Amino acid sequence: MQFSIWHWVILLLLVGVPVFFAVRSARKPSRDKSDLVGFGGWLLLLALGQTLSPLRTLGEFSASIEGYKQLMTLPNGPLTTYGEVALLLAFLVLQLVVTIAMFRRSPRFKQLFLLQWIAIPVVFIVDVVWVSALLKLPVSQVLAGDALVKPIVSFVVSGIWVAYIYNSVRVRNTFDRAAASAQVATVFQ
Repeated sequence: MQFSIWHWVILLLLVGVPVFFAVRSARKPSRDKSDLVGFGGWLLLLALGQTLSPLRTLGEFSASIEGYKQLMTLPNGPLTTYGEVALLLAFLVLQLVVTIAMFRRSPRFKQLFLLQWIAIPVVFIVDVVWVSALLKLPVSQVLAGDALVKPIVSFVVSGIWVAYIYNSVRVRNTFDRAAASAQVATVFQ
């Protein structure tokens, strides 16, 4: 398999941009907890994962295209396909909103990340019920194979990150300081 220069440019942008901002915002380690600010430590790992999550969703979508083509030939297939695509696109938009809030250091990032975590099982359950109802299939047939593994693992791993976000001094300093500096900036405008 041969990669074009554009594949390398895209990879560089996807990895390089978050790393650039993380390095730029990183500070020297200090004993003072108020100095724990910016995308460093575990927050850097979370930032990289959050940045790549929309790409994972797009990858899942592209892997499902053949299945969607086969589904279109069945009765209620087009409606099932359009519903699934709309659900996936809505989740993708949520991921992008959370990612943008993270890079803007929005004080709403913590709540948005929690919402994204809750959306994982909600999207999965709605998708299973949607497909099962429209195609008149039992849920057990829709959940054949290891269909449960990926959403459960994703939910558990994201849950660990939610706990980190709500307990981390670095997260509190990074996103709460953004709120304070935004308030100061509006006073001087």
